[in-house]
Formats: sequence, C-alpha cells, structure tokens
Amino acid sequence: MSKPKIVVLTGAGMSAESGLKTFRDENGLWEGHDVMEVASPQGFARNPELVLEFYNQRRRQLLEVSPNKGHVALAELEQDFDVSIVTQNVDNLHEQAGSSHVVHLHGELFKVRSTVDENHVLDWKKDLVLGNLDDNGHQLRPHIVWFGEMVPMLETAAEITQTAEILIIVGTSMQVYPAASLIHYAPKQTPIYFIDPKPNIRSTDFDNLTIIPKTAAIGITELADQLKHRR
Repeated sequence: MSKPKIVVLTGAGMSAESGLKTFRDENGLWEGHDVMEVASPQGFARNPELVLEFYNQRRRQLLEVSPNKGHVALAELEQDFDVSIVTQNVDNLHEQAGSSHVVHLHGELFKVRSTVDENHVLDWKKDLVLGNLDDNGHQLRPHIVWFGEMVPMLETAAEITQTAEILIIVGTSMQVYPAASLIHYAPKQTPIYFIDPKPNIRSTDFDNLTIIPKTAAIGITELADQLKHRR
C-alpha cells in the first residue's frame, strides 16, 4: 500500500529557530546590505568581493547551526508518508535532519557554480574567493538564484505540488513570487496547513485551509503527531 503524499513548502521561518537569520529585516536590508548589492547579477558584476564575502559569512554561519525540532519532525514523517519538501531556503538543514527528497528553489549555500557554465556545480563548504576557478578557468560564484535570474527548479516544484494529498506551508508568507504561485498547483480538495506565528492569510482564502499560528518547530511537531495518529 502506497504512503499518502505530503508536500511541504518551507521558507526562512523554518530555519530561524536554528539560529539562521531570515532573509531580510523590515527595512529591506540583508545583514546591513541592500539586497540588490549582494543578491543580483548586477551587484556581483559591480563588487564581486563584497558578494563573495557576504555568502562566505552565510556559509560559515550555516556550519555552526543544527536542524531544529521542526526539521526533525518533517524527516520523521517519512516513516508514514511520502514526503517531498520544496524550500526557498539555501541551507541544508532539511537534509541534515534526514529528509530525503528536498528541492531547493533558490539554490544552495554549500554549492558553487561556474560563472559561465551554470551546469558546472561543485560542493563547497569553505570560503569562496576571487581566483577560485572552474576547470576551464572561469570564476566560480555562489550557487544561488539571485534577483532577476530564472528559477530553474520552479517547474519541478510545481509538478511535485500537483501530487499533494496534504500540503503544508511553513515559515513563508507566500507573498513573494514565483514561489507564492505554488499553492495554486495543489489539487482542489487538498487539505492545506499554514503554519506561521503571525499568519497573513485567512482560513477563507483557500478551501480546506487550516491555520496554525505557531512557530515552525512547534507547529510542525504538533501537526506531525496529529497526522500520524490519523493513519
């Protein structure tokens, strides 16, 4: 007998309780930088050293944190469900917790790629500096989807969401496109659980929507227990 299909859409709030800062603060700055300085092709062209060091700091921070209870609860759901995670996060905390099917919409901190051949991707946990080159002598860059760039995994994410028998949304406001569009790919009668301590969505916005106004770690742990007991 096949396991019921759960699709989970996660964002920055998922990793906040692990100690990773969310994408940007209320004034639009990211660690004191305008996001266009450090997360756009134009910013990289203007000041590659700044961009590389910015992601070096993010990478060092990721090396110091661990998955939280929410990450672990999602991984443990695989015992009873077929779970796919589509994340906007560039950390690998889902994988560290044991989740086996994770799609990264916005790239991964622990990978770098060629500035010329986007399919030339390398695992990378140390600092990345000017002079780190691919096999053909081209500079390497963070394997991150920057503002203005295509989101290559979006089509895959949409196809996964179309298979959802249960959809869980956690740690993301679902206000930033194109990721926010994914909720519309879920089959019409699919139960949707929206976990956020300050939800900006109403239960009447979608059919079969349940809002859980809690943090990611608490909300997922409680929901996972409920889903397991319904099996």
